[in-house]
Amino acid sequence: MIRSDDAITIFNAAVAAVQPACLMQQYVQVQQDVLTVGNQSFPLHPDNTVWIFGAGKAAAAMAQALENILTDIPKKGIVITKYAHALPLTAIQLAEAGHPIPDENSVSATAKMILMLGAVKPGDIVLFLLSGGASALLADYPPGADLMQVQQVFSLLLKSGADIYEMNIVRKHLSAVKGGQLALLANTNAWCSLILSDVVGDDLSIIGSGPTVADPSTFGDAMAILRKYNLVPLLPAAIYNYLQQGCAGKIAETPKPGHAGLAHVHNLLTGSNHIALEAAQRKAISLGYNTQILTSTATGTAEGLAAQLVHAASQKQDGQPQCLLMGGESTVIVNGDGLGGRNQHLALAAGMLLKDVPGITILSAGTDGTDGPTDAAGAFADKELMAAKAAMGLDATDFLQRNDAYHFFEKGGGLVKTGPTQTNVMDIMLAIIC
Repeated sequence: MIRSDDAITIFNAAVAAVQPACLMQQYVQVQQDVLTVGNQSFPLHPDNTVWIFGAGKAAAAMAQALENILTDIPKKGIVITKYAHALPLTAIQLAEAGHPIPDENSVSATAKMILMLGAVKPGDIVLFLLSGGASALLADYPPGADLMQVQQVFSLLLKSGADIYEMNIVRKHLSAVKGGQLALLANTNAWCSLILSDVVGDDLSIIGSGPTVADPSTFGDAMAILRKYNLVPLLPAAIYNYLQQGCAGKIAETPKPGHAGLAHVHNLLTGSNHIALEAAQRKAISLGYNTQILTSTATGTAEGLAAQLVHAASQKQDGQPQCLLMGGESTVIVNGDGLGGRNQHLALAAGMLLKDVPGITILSAGTDGTDGPTDAAGAFADKELMAAKAAMGLDATDFLQRNDAYHFFEKGGGLVKTGPTQTNVMDIMLAIIC
């Protein structure tokens, strides 16, 4: 199974290139009592504090990297990450919370962050660390509603087939910290956000629901999305009433582009899927594959992207070892009661197309190491694997229809397990042809 081994090696190279320890050093330096973040410079004074806040699957790793850079500088703060993603920190508090559905820890840690932001002094510097997953980890709920009702909305969105843009527009309008509102809470003119993108197109207002970025979307947009996916009749009454009040102008909108309160906030994109793809390409070439990056902005259904990648790979079967790379994020409409994630679903759909096609292996995996509510990053499939599954009596069509790709691949191999990777720049999809 050299093709699958090489596929996993290439995927691991992509993940390694977007580790926070590497990325933070490129953007944050301290020299002669001056803190430089990107192209912004801030003088460091003994009486002032560097506050470090953050949320996301990579937040602990990003905070740890900053502690190693800011070794002798007074600092404090809190970051919120997903369960099992904790790392040792010294000066910065760490909270673990629920993802992809927020939980009580999400709410309590967010409340603690808000309290700390209120203690920031005018001469202090705020560094905010944002990565994918922050929409659930940095969580609150509207007046009149409760956590359970927000959890219900998150669950409806996740199963609807809505993309991340649509989901986060709704989420921003059910929060007092998302959509640029968090950055309004600190009394300082020195704020830099360091952002790892898990969003196709790297729209900073969408990543993690953009807590420090002006929000061009409206309550009306949020309601239109909910109508598009027929979710309005399923909304809890308190959530529906809150959104309706927002649409009627009775609740203040999120801060829009040009908002004076965000003029001092500098948002820096520090890691992206394209960086990971370029590293994957270098690794594939070193392994002897003619390699091509097809796109870093792949979107659509998992089945659709599987068909695209299999078709492209089939056109490359000319006897030369080839590697095709795609980055982005697929969507899955969940109708079944099985276990899986979008990457495992994509790999299973690809495997079904490859059952009579030799010489091609497809792998799809999330750079964060967790695909859906599972312990796998994704999966791979080829003709040989699918034949072995069939011989075991596993019906691929049945597993796909029940959204149960995890259990299909769990029996006899195919799952890609990395554990938490401490980063998150969407998914890598690749084909090995030889």
